[in-house]
Amino acid sequence: MQHTQEISKQLEAHGISPTAQRLAVAGVLLARPQHLTAEQVHARVNSEARKVSVATIYNTLKLFSERGLLHEVVVEPGRIFYDSTTSEHHHFYDVETGEISDIPADAVGFATLPTVPQGSELVSVEVVIRVRSR
Repeated sequence: MQHTQEISKQLEAHGISPTAQRLAVAGVLLARPQHLTAEQVHARVNSEARKVSVATIYNTLKLFSERGLLHEVVVEPGRIFYDSTTSEHHHFYDVETGEISDIPADAVGFATLPTVPQGSELVSVEVVIRVRSR
């Protein structure tokens, strides 16, 4: 787990006040590149003798995502992973195991993209490729 001062600086750099609960969540998620669900974050935070409610976990993950500290990966309706890697990339999602893994951005290409609606601009393109064992 990263040192508390380093995590505090990261949170502050994203405009987030470093409360004890936020530090605990960030300590779990930012320890290494990974994809975790809110339930997994809750279990890991509370396994370290902290008592952080599920509601606080969800609110913190939402805040972190909104501020660009994490990236939400929606793999299917109601199933969201929180990705500590925020640079542009894509994902494989194993529908049988529930595992998610990264695909480098340059490994996926498009011949064309649709024209965005008038008054809009393209922000990103995200691809989730669903796989399973043969």
